[in-house]
Amino acid sequence: MITIKEFLWCAVLALLLMGCGDKKKTDTAIVEASTEAKQPNIIWIMAEDMSTDLACYGMPDVKTPFLDKMAKEGVLFTNAFVTNPICSPSRSAMMVGTHQLKTNTHNHRSNREVPLDPQFTPFTKLLRDAGYTTILGNHAVFDNGRKIDVNFKHEALGPWDGKTQFGLFDKYDTIEKTNQPFFAQIQLKVTHRGDWWDKVREESKHPVNPETLTLPPYMADHPAIRLDWAKYLDQIEYMDNEVGMIFKELEDKGLADNTIVIFIGDNGRCNIRGKGYLQDPGLRIPLLVHYPAKFKGNKVREDVVSATDITASIIDFAGIDIPSYMTGKPIFNEGFNREYNYAARDLWDEIVEKSRSVTTTEWSYIRNDMPEVPYDAHQAYLDFYRPAVHVMRTLYKEGKLDKNQAPFFAPTKPKEELYNLKEDPNELVNLAEDSKYKDVLEKLRAKTALFDEEMKPVSDIYNPIITNGPELIAWVKKERPEEYKKMLAGQEIGHKKMNKEYREALKKANKK
Repeated sequence: MITIKEFLWCAVLALLLMGCGDKKKTDTAIVEASTEAKQPNIIWIMAEDMSTDLACYGMPDVKTPFLDKMAKEGVLFTNAFVTNPICSPSRSAMMVGTHQLKTNTHNHRSNREVPLDPQFTPFTKLLRDAGYTTILGNHAVFDNGRKIDVNFKHEALGPWDGKTQFGLFDKYDTIEKTNQPFFAQIQLKVTHRGDWWDKVREESKHPVNPETLTLPPYMADHPAIRLDWAKYLDQIEYMDNEVGMIFKELEDKGLADNTIVIFIGDNGRCNIRGKGYLQDPGLRIPLLVHYPAKFKGNKVREDVVSATDITASIIDFAGIDIPSYMTGKPIFNEGFNREYNYAARDLWDEIVEKSRSVTTTEWSYIRNDMPEVPYDAHQAYLDFYRPAVHVMRTLYKEGKLDKNQAPFFAPTKPKEELYNLKEDPNELVNLAEDSKYKDVLEKLRAKTALFDEEMKPVSDIYNPIITNGPELIAWVKKERPEEYKKMLAGQEIGHKKMNKEYREALKKANKK
């Protein structure tokens, strides 16, 4: 099959061979044909663990001038959602443009040696077939931004046939003019929880003041929680500067005019009710699209967008027909109209879970199929990376959390949740048992069941990666009691550091 790029070259060659006409007219025709049909370059920036916590979304206490500029010159979406609030299932859905349930990639860090079902193809393969150079990461951002993290057999670089070859990208880090048209996927890792948060704050020229910031009402007002929130905002400001560097690189290389830049979060923020949960802070993400050559700036769109729609839009920008297996739809097509975002939460590390949700511009419905698994399931990952959890656990036991804060620490979850996002954007009042909203509840319950059937997995293969989280926490508690006390007081003691010490202790014990 001839690619778009090959077709364009053939058209230009034909014009060059037309020697009987006026040379000036021929040259003009060549320029017009090349300009009109030129495929755009595309950059997809994913900031890790990010809710809509940017100044352009009205977030107080944080400065994001480069993303604000991007929003002013482009399109800002207020109702964009991921299909899973955890990184690898969410990224799996985006890499294929298909809901992670349907592709059986919905369990976190699972099926890493299982090839995708043959009916599915990573969207980077479609781009490469259309003549795009696909690039992973960027040389200037923190840790090079090369994260992939999808739940099917894959390799970072190399060809793809889905059988014996599983490469997703052509090259790492560096964008050159000769790569055009190119697609670059860049991960901004700094906002992900990590041992670098303290250093980023220490080196900030204007660290966020924890005493004056605004906390969500479902988080306790405590010095340790305020400091942790300030650190999160410090990472966002660092990340915003990285976005500025990417735009400057495009300008310096003369690539800005024909490059579409998309900015999102790969899932919600890593804090109470955020990453890992189907409440709004876990699912709602920022979405900015910058392409002044085509889209009028300073535009706000309030329609519902699913993360898989972003994948379909990239394919559409490249001039490729949308495959029938994709559940995403191009968001800039005239007929785009999504009413619901369907999301799912399943396995996350050692916590087996099953919850489903649908979200509209007005309503959020969540069905918890395992209500016996509490929100605070004492997951090791969260014990290391969420100081607020430890502080609020103690306050819960002491009866010091208010009605907005206590439900997260209850021993069970409600079977159903219903929130009016217009009147209650923080989802503080569950209306599922309020008879006044019976019709809304039944409608969304039925819609969720329809999505369950529509997105039924193509297989039941289940090969999760077993984590050492519970064992690590037990070891820290026993062998590093002082560090464990710091953890309970709301300090991050460093997962990487503790895990390294734990593994070294195991090696010594095995040698005896």
